Amino acid sequence: MSVGETPRERSWTARVRTRAEGALPPEKLLPDEQPAYVASWIYVFGALTIAALLSIVVSGMILGLKGPSWWHVTGIGRFFNGIHLWSVEIFFFAMVVHLWGKFWMGAWRGGRSGTWVVGAITFLISIAAAFTGYLSQQNFDAQWISTQAKDGLNAVGIGAFFNVTNFGQMYTFHVILLPVAVIALTAWHVLLVRRHGVVSPYVRALEAQAPASAPASGDGQPAERA
Repeated sequence: MSVGETPRERSWTARVRTRAEGALPPEKLLPDEQPAYVASWIYVFGALTIAALLSIVVSGMILGLKGPSWWHVTGIGRFFNGIHLWSVEIFFFAMVVHLWGKFWMGAWRGGRSGTWVVGAITFLISIAAAFTGYLSQQNFDAQWISTQAKDGLNAVGIGAFFNVTNFGQMYTFHVILLPVAVIALTAWHVLLVRRHGVVSPYVRALEAQAPASAPASGDGQPAERA
């Protein structure tokens, strides 16, 4: 404890709160205004990805509680199994559109490279989560996929700790480890978007870089210099 420190400075919880508020002020965490260019379909696909993820988690919890004999035999079980499957389909469709759309929009500009990288890593981990989901079906499809995949995984040297024929291991990966990673990375991605803001379009970025004294062309845009 340093001489002259206030009780607030001595409290580690106060220091953590101060750093958190500095890194992500409340007006950025829950903004009430956004730039006009946020009204774009590419961000709708980002929100749709999160909505699909919530549906996956809720339907997956119900399936996990009831077990394979319920989701393969009963009508309501097959219904929730279908919800889970189509939520995954929508999740990947929306994520791919959002990921590639932001790629062509240059989403890493302005110090936002971390936001882009976290999103890309989330996509890769989601593929592993979906793969272990197929292996957890407890039907012929799961058996076929596991036996066809094991040789390839063994060939690259990961079969020793990622045994696709071990249902218990794949089920743990699918319902605990990988979902926690996907949810945590998604939350981190959203917080990074809140902290750094949404990237501006290329045209707007070029307008901001144009000299203020540049004469305007007939369409109102700064004229190019010779």
